[in-house]
Amino acid sequence: MAIAATNPATGEVVATFDELAAEELEDKLARAAAASYRLTDVEDRAGWLRSAADRLEADTDKVAVMIVAEMGKTYRSARDEVAKCVRGLRFYAEHGPGFLRDVNGDGESVGARSTFVTYQPIGAVLAVMPWNLPLWQAMRFAAPALMAGNVGLLKHASNVPRCALYLEELFREAGFPEDVFQTLLISSGKVEQVLRDPRVAAATLTGSEPAGRSVASIAGDEIKKVVLELGGSDPFIVMPSTDLERATDVAVKARTLNNGQPCINGKRFFVHTDVADAFIEKFAAKMGALVVGDPMDENTDVGPLATESGRQDVEDYVQDAVDKGATVLVGGERPDGPGWYYPPTVLVGITPEMRMYHEEVFGPVAQVFVVSSLEEALREANGHPYGLGSNLWSEDEAERELFVRDVQSGMAFINGNTTSYPEIPFGGVKRSGYGRELADLGMHEFMNAKTVWVGE
Repeated sequence: MAIAATNPATGEVVATFDELAAEELEDKLARAAAASYRLTDVEDRAGWLRSAADRLEADTDKVAVMIVAEMGKTYRSARDEVAKCVRGLRFYAEHGPGFLRDVNGDGESVGARSTFVTYQPIGAVLAVMPWNLPLWQAMRFAAPALMAGNVGLLKHASNVPRCALYLEELFREAGFPEDVFQTLLISSGKVEQVLRDPRVAAATLTGSEPAGRSVASIAGDEIKKVVLELGGSDPFIVMPSTDLERATDVAVKARTLNNGQPCINGKRFFVHTDVADAFIEKFAAKMGALVVGDPMDENTDVGPLATESGRQDVEDYVQDAVDKGATVLVGGERPDGPGWYYPPTVLVGITPEMRMYHEEVFGPVAQVFVVSSLEEALREANGHPYGLGSNLWSEDEAERELFVRDVQSGMAFINGNTTSYPEIPFGGVKRSGYGRELADLGMHEFMNAKTVWVGE
């Protein structure tokens, strides 16, 4: 089977690769198992991460162009993604050694001269990654895993093969021992075989809920650790005390960043009735003013969706809502011409009979709801099966406290756009998955926290 990279702006195939043959896959797994890495010096690992950061930073323009050609985000956004990866590499190079230090306990209380927890790598970790942030999604697994002393096996989305191969090359040229990070050009049908292999210790997946169910089921059957970051339909709650100009600016960014395709984009906007008319007017006007076009053009705000089927899914969601009574305030129709473009779209009048009320729309489509209180907004927000990120706009301290206490999400952002940082944990609850990435928690997910007891 050929694995192809197709330019979403034109529909043209830009590169093809052969899927690994059975013997090639076996060779990669054998080399991963044999890689002599877990006993390498921690400071050496940090040095290799710094080298990778420097090389990636030097390659910014080249890599950004490659990202645009494979998944369609704007060139500006692609450069930002590369910079974020550089930041992540340097963060773990600087702080990783501290995350790996032994943690002393109270030996006397358990009849010991001393007791402590030591963190040790578990081996080869399979990462099943999506196309929407083709470098950053993989990097937020790779940087902490490699710093921890684990071996990385990357099964990337099949439409971003060049990004996947670049990451393998990056880590090899940065000085990491041979075979410590390998890209597996395989179809999704081969994931089960790799995950069941006894040489693979654990897995992490960022992707759809069905993919998460499959990987979790296999990992459960094999008694292997897995971290899942799945879908999101994040609430964006706007209360009367906030600055509407700033809130609408960020709302537009939240819904259209990366062409509307991150899991943590604000997707459902709950606006208090006292400011609903003003918010909706400003929000719709700003969404409608965005420039949709060539992602390499510096004046473009929104590029194409990554796949033709993805655009069709977005169209189907919008049409289903309109057929059942929703109103489109702006957007809602695909433009003529080549490429998989879809305009920024705002809908009101969304009801539970519509598919988008319950499911994730992976494109620049915003649902706006009018609510009478924060309590009502939280009831509506929490009624969704996903619980990844969440967002509140309020200057009222009591409202902020209520939001943090009661919103059912893995992350709660107040007066700022939901995003990921190397410095703080990332992950969700409910059907958005479990486990955490980034910060110290992300590193410790794939380590053996070994308890040591030393007698008198």
